[in-house]
Amino acid sequence: MGSVKARLSLMMFLEFFIWGAWLPLIFGYVDRLGFSPGQQFMVTSAFAFGAITAMFFSTQFADRKFAAEKFLAVSHVIGGIAILGLYWVRDFHPFLRCMLIHSLFYVPTISITNGIAFASLKDAQKDFGRVRLWGTIGWIAASVPFVFLLADWSKVPALSEVGFVEWLGSALGTSKTGEELMAGTRYTFVAAGVASLVLAVVALGLPHTPPKPATSARNKLAWLESMALLRHPFVLVLFIVTFFDAAVHNSYFWFASEYLQSVGIPANWVMPVMSIGQIAEIATMALLGGVLAKLGWRTTMTIGVLGHAVRFGTFALLPAPAPAIVVNVVHGICYAFFFATVYIFVDERFPKDARSSAQGLFNMLILGVGPLVANYACPWLKAYFTADGTVDYSRLMLVPSGVALAAAVFLFLFFRPPQQTGTPARAAP
Repeated sequence: MGSVKARLSLMMFLEFFIWGAWLPLIFGYVDRLGFSPGQQFMVTSAFAFGAITAMFFSTQFADRKFAAEKFLAVSHVIGGIAILGLYWVRDFHPFLRCMLIHSLFYVPTISITNGIAFASLKDAQKDFGRVRLWGTIGWIAASVPFVFLLADWSKVPALSEVGFVEWLGSALGTSKTGEELMAGTRYTFVAAGVASLVLAVVALGLPHTPPKPATSARNKLAWLESMALLRHPFVLVLFIVTFFDAAVHNSYFWFASEYLQSVGIPANWVMPVMSIGQIAEIATMALLGGVLAKLGWRTTMTIGVLGHAVRFGTFALLPAPAPAIVVNVVHGICYAFFFATVYIFVDERFPKDARSSAQGLFNMLILGVGPLVANYACPWLKAYFTADGTVDYSRLMLVPSGVALAAAVFLFLFFRPPQQTGTPARAAP
C-alpha cells in the first residue's frame, strides 16, 4: 500500500478534508434552517464538546485500550455515517444528535492521527511537518468541488454556443441562491461522510500502533497534572490569551461566509476564498522557525494574535471584495505565529513528563473551550447588530477585532517565560 510516509500523508489529507468540507459553510446553513440562536449554539458546540471530551477520553481510554489504527477505523465509520446523515435531516433534534455523534468520534482522531504519525516515522522531527502538510492540502482540496457544485448552471450557456473561456467564466462567476444554495450546501456533509468512510478503510492499512497503558497513577490522571501547570504566572497568561484567541478565531467561521457574500463574493467562491488562509498557512509555517529565532516567543505570538485584529478590522472598515479576499492571507500569520507557536513552545520549554498534559491543556482551549464560548456569543452578537433583516457588519466585526487587540496587548505586557528550559516542572508553586 505504498511507503509509510505516503500512507501517513493520505491519512492526514483525508483527516482534514473531512473537517474542511463542512466547517466553513455550516454556520450560515444552520441559520438558514431556521434554528434559534440557542439551537445554533448547541449544534455548532458539538465539536467543541467533542474536543473537551477528547482530553479525557482519547488520552485516558482510547489510546491506552486500543491499537490506534483500529480506533481510527472504527471512529471514522461511526463518525462518517453520522455526518453523512446530515444530508437528509432538517429538524433540530436529529441534526444535533448526528453532529454530536460525529464530533465525539471525530475529534479524538485528530490527536490519534498525530500519534500514529509520530510513532511510525523514523525521524519525526524532520518528517512530521511534511506529512502534516497534507492535512492542510486536504482542507484546501475540500473547497474546490463546491466552486462548481454551488454554481448556478441554469445561467451558464452551453459550451457549444460560446467559447471555452466565456463558458468557464460564466460557470465560475455565478452562484446558486435560496433553496438551491441550501440543497447544494448539503453536499458538504456527503463529501465529509464519504471521506470519513474512505479513511476508515485506509486506517486498516496504517502501521500498527499498539495501545500505551498508563505506567503510574500520575499518568492515569494526566489532566489534573496539566491543570496544576496554571500555578505558574507565564502559563496562566498564555492560557488566558489562548482562550480569547481561540474564541476570536472561531468567530471568523461564524461570520465570514455571509460577510463575504454581503460584499459581493458569489456563494460558490466562499470556501475557496476562506481557503486562502490555509494556503498562506503553508508559506507562513515555512518561515516560522526564522521568525521565532529573530523575534522570540512573545513578539511572534503577539503578532499572531494581532493578525485577527487586522482581519476583522479590515472586514469592518473596508467592506469590498478585494480587501476581504486579500486580508485572508493573515490567517497563516494567525495560525502559525500563535497556535503553532504555542505547541512548539510547550514542546521545547516544558520537561518531557509535562509536555503531553500541557499540550492537552492548550488543545482543550483551542478546539474546545474557546470555540464553545464563540458559539454561544456569535449568534447573539449577530442578532444584536441586525436591523430589518440586515446585519451591520461594520460594527459587528469591530467586536472580535477589539477582543484580539486587547489580548495581544495583554500578552505582550505580561507574558514573561523563564529563561531556563523545563521550569514549570521544577519551579515552586
